Amino acid sequence: MSSSARNLAATVHVMRPVVPAKDFDISKRFYIDLGFEPRELTERLFEMRLGAFRFLLQNYYVKDWAENFAIHLLVSDVNAWWHHIVSLNLPQRYGTKTKPPQQEGWGVVAGIVDPSGVLWQIAETPNL
Repeated sequence: MSSSARNLAATVHVMRPVVPAKDFDISKRFYIDLGFEPRELTERLFEMRLGAFRFLLQNYYVKDWAENFAIHLLVSDVNAWWHHIVSLNLPQRYGTKTKPPQQEGWGVVAGIVDPSGVLWQIAETPNL
């Protein structure tokens, strides 16, 4: 990494992906149920927090963008996440899709698609 890139990296406080919402209220409820804490930034933009981790939920939707958008969440216990997701009954409540943990070449991966079509890959790698 160049010295100018290192200097710029030192100025970064947080990186937040911007996630689209087809129905803003439903998406907010979905993420709150999943465990995120909302913080309103504007009427059309919420910061969703889970501990030190954050993303921005935007009241904006383009089908092709949402259905080709993915967030990769690397965790220490994918089974704990899976049991949490199952306990919430999200597919029945929100019409979402889930994928139980499966062994991939690089780790164990579970999945959930939010109400707007955004894929969340929840993964655990053995080398962490």
